Amino acid sequence: MRRLILAAPVNPWSPHGQFLALLLGNSIGSALFKATAARMTVTYGYWLSRLYGDPGKIPSGTLEGYSAPFKIPGTFDYGLSVMRCWNSGLHELESALPKLADYPTLLIWGSRDCAVDPGSAAPLQKVFKHCELVMFEGVGHLPYEEMPNAFNRALLTFLQSGPQ
Repeated sequence: MRRLILAAPVNPWSPHGQFLALLLGNSIGSALFKATAARMTVTYGYWLSRLYGDPGKIPSGTLEGYSAPFKIPGTFDYGLSVMRCWNSGLHELESALPKLADYPTLLIWGSRDCAVDPGSAAPLQKVFKHCELVMFEGVGHLPYEEMPNAFNRALLTFLQSGPQ
């Protein structure tokens, strides 16, 4: 049987990103971002570390690895193009989700996720007929990095469970 596993997925019920899309998805906001924030390389580590519920759990070299793509020409232009269609993409996603309602689904989230609102898990869970939610307390947007053993146990338990 097919199953669906989603780790802190972007979804229509998370307000995170919607304001940012309005701000950065227009020509003025994009230009200001590229002229300021995109050039402030010293802040990349700060913003990336906010993805963790406990920045003390960030392995050495991780932030450098996540920062590397920012050096690739066109990266910020691509990100800004995503912001231009973010809210319309969320509307499309919302209309497409019912097509997945029959798939047994596992949602995994960190309670301190600042990228995708953990409160959006409940309305997303209601879309699916058979849906489990695993919420890791004190964990941020990257539960597979902050709690890899617990994350993998949750996956295995879900995958090994019988048909729903």
